[in-house]
Amino acid sequence: MMDIDVLVIGRSCLDIISVVEQFPQEDTKTPLLNRMVEGGGQGGNASCCIARLGGAVAYYGCVGADNEGLFCLERLKDFDVGMEYVDVIEDGKTPIAYLFITRKSGKRTIIYEKSTLPPLSADKLTRILINPVRVALLDPEVTYLAEDIRVLAGDDVRIVYDCERWREDIAPMMATADYFIPSADFLQAEELNLAGLSFEQQMFRLEEMVAGSLVVTRGEKGAYYIDSEQLINVPAPKVEVKDTTGAGDNFHAAFSLAVSRGYDLPAAVKLSVAVASLSCREYGGRQSVPEMTEAQELADKLEEQVAAVKKEISPDQVIR
Repeated sequence: MMDIDVLVIGRSCLDIISVVEQFPQEDTKTPLLNRMVEGGGQGGNASCCIARLGGAVAYYGCVGADNEGLFCLERLKDFDVGMEYVDVIEDGKTPIAYLFITRKSGKRTIIYEKSTLPPLSADKLTRILINPVRVALLDPEVTYLAEDIRVLAGDDVRIVYDCERWREDIAPMMATADYFIPSADFLQAEELNLAGLSFEQQMFRLEEMVAGSLVVTRGEKGAYYIDSEQLINVPAPKVEVKDTTGAGDNFHAAFSLAVSRGYDLPAAVKLSVAVASLSCREYGGRQSVPEMTEAQELADKLEEQVAAVKKEISPDQVIR
């Protein structure tokens, strides 16, 4: 029986990373400055990050039995990720993502293949969860497991959800996750009916829609969470950014590990902001993920600030 800090459930893919001076306009050319291949996918990246930070991590996902899938498995092995629950699908095709990194800003543009691999099995989750698991981190591709994971895991397992965008089946996850963590882009989803509101008011409105704690990532501005009707911001520290690929995945990974180790919400967000920021120092989502000592040292230097107080914001405040 394996004692698991974090069970990561979700996507693995192959990332083909190309660095360019500037992302080209349609029907133009631009020189390629650098090219590399790395394992990718929210679930794969998060698993590697947790392992690098010293956590006991098990990964449940699937890859095809092709060269791309074998590469992904080797990269998980390189990080000492627990892989006994990975499904390797004969005749399956491991998805590929094509990433274009703008050299000066480190921003990335992604063109990705949708997975054609079979959905993950709730029955297998039953077998996995025989093991002691502290936290389950679910990425967007397994949103459909929301109701199953709560029933199977029980109340002792904390559920963290990496929310990439609005999905038709997201309502059960909003009602299930102990920690619901989207990026700020999610607040613009038409289905949320938050258009025209300030960011601060959108945060307070969204908090009312989710059952658990809400944490929102906002790129260079760091992360936001709500505590005692105050909107708290942990700004991102200044680092030399080469590539933001995987920063969000690493945020969710660090947050999940922090929860498994009993961090309170402010401390968990600080650690996550530190890890996500440090992971941007090299190309690819995994090359510069820090070890825990470096990450915690930076996290301890970060300071939160009150961005807004709920009672001081008009319900119909609009963006200025």
